[in-house]
Amino acid sequence: MALNKSMHTRNRYKDKPPDFGYLASKYPDFQQHVHTSLAGRPVVNFKEPEAVRALTCTLLKEDFGLTIQIPLERLIPTVPLRLNYIHWVEDLIDGQKQPRRGIDIGTGASCIYPLLGATMNGWYFLATEVDDVCFDYATKNVEQNNLSDLIKVVKVPQKTLLMDALKEETEIVYDFCMCNPPFFANQLEAKGVNSRNSRRPPPSSVNTGGVTEIMAEGGELEFVKRIIHDSLQLKKRLRWYSCMLGKKCSLTPLKEELRKQGVPKVTHTEFCQGRTMRWALAWSFYDDVIVPSPPNKKRKLEKAKKPLSFTLPEAGVKELQTKASASGRKARSPVDSITALLEKTLTDLRVLHKHVPCTKQEQSLLLTAVENTWIHGRQKRREGARQLRELPRAPQSAGTTSSQTTKATATTTTTPSSQNQSCDNTHSSCASAEETSKDVTHAPAGEQKEVLESISGGDVDMESSMEAGQEAVPKETPAAASEPPSERPLSPAAVKHFLFKCLLNVLPEERDVVVEMHWVEGQNKDLMNQLCTYLKNTLLKSVGKC
Repeated sequence: MALNKSMHTRNRYKDKPPDFGYLASKYPDFQQHVHTSLAGRPVVNFKEPEAVRALTCTLLKEDFGLTIQIPLERLIPTVPLRLNYIHWVEDLIDGQKQPRRGIDIGTGASCIYPLLGATMNGWYFLATEVDDVCFDYATKNVEQNNLSDLIKVVKVPQKTLLMDALKEETEIVYDFCMCNPPFFANQLEAKGVNSRNSRRPPPSSVNTGGVTEIMAEGGELEFVKRIIHDSLQLKKRLRWYSCMLGKKCSLTPLKEELRKQGVPKVTHTEFCQGRTMRWALAWSFYDDVIVPSPPNKKRKLEKAKKPLSFTLPEAGVKELQTKASASGRKARSPVDSITALLEKTLTDLRVLHKHVPCTKQEQSLLLTAVENTWIHGRQKRREGARQLRELPRAPQSAGTTSSQTTKATATTTTTPSSQNQSCDNTHSSCASAEETSKDVTHAPAGEQKEVLESISGGDVDMESSMEAGQEAVPKETPAAASEPPSERPLSPAAVKHFLFKCLLNVLPEERDVVVEMHWVEGQNKDLMNQLCTYLKNTLLKSVGKC
């Protein structure tokens, strides 16, 4: 169940997948389809229609008290996937405290959406069906679960969607409609010919369903466009129109169609369960509806909030404290020592930085990177080594001693650029750092907000001990003074263009020290990833751990 972690948060199977062993011991009809794997675990063969049907019927009975019958020659729904759709509809209609009315277009033999919606939330359903076999089974499933007062199954003509189904329902306003459109346009597409990437593995489950359930002229794209056409005439007869899609590539053209038709409210989502992905599209003509954010926007927001981080263990922190003291930097705590070493590295890299307000136990720096010096150092070092290899070797004279040669070589290879060593595998190291980071903000709320609001409007200076009101200009070190003007650190007044800005927090975590980098703004977050890895390795290589 690789995608279970991405299920809807309220899906009961998200963190607790079905226990096949327990279900087999309780339901004999299901037991015959459960086998023991080589690892000794109970498993089900999802390529057997009988096994899939037995699992669906067993889950509905065990978890919802529903008893249903499904013919093998019709579509057999999977319960976790249908639950995802039900929970998303709950999000669309904003809760489930009052009775809601919905339409299930093509309810199928199982009538699973109305059965779940009525059982879980007390929703009223109009369930439409064009297939005679599916209609008969759906009607029986509603009756044997005593839900006829909540679910009305109606037989409609072929190619009927919403318009014809609502001819007799002239005054009722429905809260939503649901639909599993036929995914495929023809038999070849249904079998995966010319429609499935050759590099993808074959489906892990059997494809069941009648012709009207899995195929339609033009496939799901044209089917949903027909629903859109109906919605343009019905408009506010339904608060939300929705459809589930089997192909992600169908989303873009359908959203574009809605945009062309001037539909004001549009959203979409993903349904993840087991090894299966599905997508859903919803639209509304009401201005007062709450529009759930699409999942990709949620992920981007979460990723934007999540900082990069790395941890310095206690033993390494002690060594770094000793190194900071030896360099003459006064530090009262491990956090102060680490911050001092980071500031030295940032100064060497010509990354502008200044202290910002934070709690007493922490240190926070606002960084402004103007040029990518952390990568250039490694490139210069490699270029210098290449040039040395290409120089012609002159014969040694009698007056040249081996010690002089050694001294000259040492002088060549200890340039300032070689001291700022980059770490290999930049992207993989930073990705690891990002995965282990914690989404927290360490400055007090008011101060942090004030700092962030002040960033975009002005330049960022180097750390300075000058009095308030004076212009802070970085002191030139002897190395910087000897550099050409283009290589010197920039003054704050000269900073008009920058690569990125970020907040660097140094904070204690029990006996360790954590360094975090929070993105603020800039051109490319990969550059912050690179700098994070550089700072991490610069510190850790001092204690023999990289």
